[in-house]
Amino acid sequence: MRNPGRNIDETMEAVELSLAWPSIAKSFAATGHFVWHNEKIDASIAIADFPAALAGDNSGLKFRANAGPLKAAFDGAMSYEPSLKIDGTLAADAASLRDALRWSGDRSLPAGGLGRFALKARTAVNGGTIALSNLNIELDGNVAEGVLSYAATGRQMLQGTLAVEKLDLSPYGSAFRLIAENTRDWDRRSLALDWFDGWDADLRLSAAGVHFTHAELGRTAVAATMRSGRLVVTVGESQSFGGMINGTIAVAKADAGAQVKSQMQFVDVDLEECLAQLFGVRRLEGTGNLAFSAESTGLNVQELVRNLNGTAQVAAKQGALTGLNVDQILRRLQRSPLSGNGDFRSGRTPFDRLNIGLHVAQGIATVDDVHLEGPSVRLALTGTTSIPARELDLSGTASLIASSADGNVAFELPFVVQGPWDNPLMLPDPQTLIRRSGATAPLLDALQDRRNREAVRSAIERLTGSGAADRNPR
Repeated sequence: MRNPGRNIDETMEAVELSLAWPSIAKSFAATGHFVWHNEKIDASIAIADFPAALAGDNSGLKFRANAGPLKAAFDGAMSYEPSLKIDGTLAADAASLRDALRWSGDRSLPAGGLGRFALKARTAVNGGTIALSNLNIELDGNVAEGVLSYAATGRQMLQGTLAVEKLDLSPYGSAFRLIAENTRDWDRRSLALDWFDGWDADLRLSAAGVHFTHAELGRTAVAATMRSGRLVVTVGESQSFGGMINGTIAVAKADAGAQVKSQMQFVDVDLEECLAQLFGVRRLEGTGNLAFSAESTGLNVQELVRNLNGTAQVAAKQGALTGLNVDQILRRLQRSPLSGNGDFRSGRTPFDRLNIGLHVAQGIATVDDVHLEGPSVRLALTGTTSIPARELDLSGTASLIASSADGNVAFELPFVVQGPWDNPLMLPDPQTLIRRSGATAPLLDALQDRRNREAVRSAIERLTGSGAADRNPR
């Protein structure tokens, strides 16, 4: 079967059909089976007015096909003069849409999802365009209603508007991991984007709820466009985490793998819930705004992280830092500077306001500004964090406020925060603690004098016996 104008060249084998064209009727029917792409297809076709159909005029048409991976049925009318026109009701279903697409010849498919599929719609075919209205479609457990159109000639183009009660995206995210399985490292599997080639799309989707593998969004409206191998997802509005989310995520196929750009805004969201579900961060409570822009290029997640550039801003209010009680730590060290046990990774630090600003260059995030103001403490922080290594290297100053009325600083302590993201260690400045200790401060002051330092050094050398060897090397 050849149609050069539509680039069709197909071969059907093992054809066995029973044809019926009664001399006293206009109808024509064919029933039987044939083999196409190594699958046996049981099919039947009935044409209500066969002479009209042969002349290209309008005629009733019924079609049924049952192949291994796909079943389809059509009931309507058809004509092909001056151009092909089909109008009627189409129904199709497949246990696996992935298997059905591969059987039809499509080899470039996304890694996740494309399981159970069912469709029923009013179908109109005009030339090379297929329009589906009153559409009810099910894919991977998601059921949607709306309209779709598909241009089958030239560059394939899919357009439409769909509404779904609950959109479950977990089947599609299962093929993408940020963290490699059973490790703490970023995933190194190659990002497969071959399926970006050869088709365009412009889709609008609204959902009462959206489910990811580890996150739940509320009422959401998004638009997805595919142009020349570049996918852009625009979140027009998502009522989630008690606030609002909007922004864009763009992914393009590039010589270096994937090119990713994103700009997102989170307004008046519950930061604890939002950061925990979307980013796996469980250190911040309160309501606030989050804005970030990022871009990167790489063959896998690890390369994307290493090449990451961007900025991020967080503004929170009436919340708390968890895993750290700065007030308790400062008061304890104020009373007894040398009594700390060295582990400050517990408790909770309430705040009235918290502002965080940082920029990222080649995977290294530099903290430009972190200010926390609470009922009894203030906190300022600077430093860097390595996103590829997932480690912190920060320093700052914690201040204990005498009273909320006058705002005077009663005690101030420099500190550093170092270690992995999921279990960092906070270490206070030892010199500050020594100076505040009544027992050791005089010793520290005495050591500022060079003669005293030499005397202490000489005493240590006599006790250890190491000085003579150092002064008289062989």
